Amino acid sequence: MKRRDTGSAWIIDALALRVDLKKGALPLTQQLYRPLKEWIQHGELAAGQVLPSSRHMAQLLGVSRNTVLAVMDRLLAEGLLVARQGAGLYVAQLPTLLRRSAASTPRPTCYSSRGNTLLGLSSTLSNGYRAFSPGVPALDLFPREQWQRLLRRHYRHADMSWMDYQTSGGLPELKAALCDYLRLSRAVRCQPEQIVITQGAQQAFELIAQLLTDSGDAVWVEEPGYGGAQACFLASGLAITPVPVDKGGLNIALRPAHSPTPRLIYVTPSHQYPTGVTMPVPQRLALLEFASRSGCWIIEDDYDSEFRYDTPPTPSLQGLADQASVIYVGTFSKVLYPGLRIGYLVLPDELAADFTRAHARLHREGNYPIQSALAEFIANGHFTRHVTRMRSAYRQRQACLRTALAPAVAKGLRLSDGHAGMHLLAELNSFDQEALLVKRANDEGITLSPLSRYYLSEHKRPGLVLGYAGSTEQALLQAGTWLNDAYLATRDTP
Repeated sequence: MKRRDTGSAWIIDALALRVDLKKGALPLTQQLYRPLKEWIQHGELAAGQVLPSSRHMAQLLGVSRNTVLAVMDRLLAEGLLVARQGAGLYVAQLPTLLRRSAASTPRPTCYSSRGNTLLGLSSTLSNGYRAFSPGVPALDLFPREQWQRLLRRHYRHADMSWMDYQTSGGLPELKAALCDYLRLSRAVRCQPEQIVITQGAQQAFELIAQLLTDSGDAVWVEEPGYGGAQACFLASGLAITPVPVDKGGLNIALRPAHSPTPRLIYVTPSHQYPTGVTMPVPQRLALLEFASRSGCWIIEDDYDSEFRYDTPPTPSLQGLADQASVIYVGTFSKVLYPGLRIGYLVLPDELAADFTRAHARLHREGNYPIQSALAEFIANGHFTRHVTRMRSAYRQRQACLRTALAPAVAKGLRLSDGHAGMHLLAELNSFDQEALLVKRANDEGITLSPLSRYYLSEHKRPGLVLGYAGSTEQALLQAGTWLNDAYLATRDTP
């Protein structure tokens, strides 16, 4: 087969779907001419696209070569094709092409009620390097060259077996390195066999919902809370009950009256998202006692606990649990970079083997060379050094933001304490002020995430979730100065 026939073989496959050799069908010349003309006019066959040779096309379509030549001659005569000596036929460069989108009326999109709610939750997604995007780490400070050297070496020496399907719940070396790190830094009680490596925390939430709940089961979530978890539970068909957050995080005593007994309770106890509060030990013990008594599972999302600035590290909720009621979820998206797409589950012993099997069945785990590079990155101390560097950088970036907003704070803007994490919460006076600031920021190319979007019930508060980790100090001073002036200009909004 000639090279040009190889590159355009899809054209023959597409034509074969249109050709009907039965008696009484349209003439073969028409069956070939019409789709080719349509594809050229609508741009599916782009200018300069080479066509298969007439001999090859006739052979694969099972028609006479003269039939194919007749079609090509007609397209040549109409100026839709051009011939190049010794090179074949090509789609002509036409002045204008009639695109299908211009010729047809778009079909109205009717999403399900669940789909509309899911799209509403998607409005809290971060926008990369734009100032104040929450959840975005300092990508500019990531040791990129060192990481790329590790990746190249681990890809070059990758075990042949890693190219096959995997069913181990992750590379054993990575699970062992993670286990050591979590036991020392987070007081997580685990063995490598209890860990399942996932493609980010979101996939971990989905796996929990798929294996431990049925459609309609109740899940309690923090209010306000993380939209990613809310979206996952909604997509899994669960009945979500928002439980208010107080100064100690989710408080089961504040749950709505007649709340159904939950199958799952989702919490971020070390640094509640987005309020930033830390759950004290008495409140944690009360939550564990309730879970044990009601027979539900607690999902502990420990998304950015590495970043504490003026308070000692808080041990994990999982480490307090004598009873096996806590499923610990972590991710490298915040401490390294989101595009890595590696998260993990630490599961109770009785769940680990089944989750590993189901994960392999549903998600076809892989990327073992990347996992191998990450295992070495952790084992050789690079990970700990990077976290230490980020902790110092984030402390400075938060200070820059506070400096820029100092005049607004003096005039009534309330900021969270910022003892930990990658964002601050700014409380506002009204929802009108919130909406006005978000609109003006968007016009300036600045991301402002309204606090009201993190609520599922009607009991909302106005505010802004201000990410500072992913922006440079200069960008934070500039954007912070803009926000300061905008707040002062809108603070009297009724």
